[in-house]
Amino acid sequence: MQDAQDKFAIMEVVQAWAVARDSGDWERLRATVHPEATMTATWYDGNFDGFIRNAQESWAKGARSMHMLGGTMVTVAGTRAISQTRMTIMARGKAGDVEVDVACTGRFYDFFEKRQGTWRIFERRCIYEKDRMDPVVPGASLKLDPARLGRFPTGYQHLAYMQSQRGTEVNPALPTAQGAILDALLARGAKWLAG
Repeated sequence: MQDAQDKFAIMEVVQAWAVARDSGDWERLRATVHPEATMTATWYDGNFDGFIRNAQESWAKGARSMHMLGGTMVTVAGTRAISQTRMTIMARGKAGDVEVDVACTGRFYDFFEKRQGTWRIFERRCIYEKDRMDPVVPGASLKLDPARLGRFPTGYQHLAYMQSQRGTEVNPALPTAQGAILDALLARGAKWLAG
């Protein structure tokens, strides 16, 4: 029974993270993580307080994204857990002069810890599996720079293209659907769970 309660509590945190992040509810977003939590995504790698500050700055400039969640798989080991949640990040921006929507699908890979009876995220990593870019206006012609597009892995190259074009520094070495970077993350998660 405790295992089921723990898994439910973890899934609730995962859901709250997405709703709070996408609605600009920064206080509730902060409540989903431990004080020293870290976050790694295409555009950010560091402590969670810095992630929130950067997200707030983007929000103030009108940037909006949506994090649509799918199924969640949780493995609990005492006061530690790993949660993997299917997700799609949806963002609007520009490719050249053309307004585009980007959809990037993958997984949130979360290291959870239970402290004083409460589960919170200790570390969040994103695994990027595939993405696409579509013009907002049907029939608009997209002309992408092949060199810029080729700088990033296929799992998130369109998202990174859009982000880098607006001046964001994008990490080109994040986990994708397969490969050594993903294998290293999964091995680290298994070792961390084992204590």
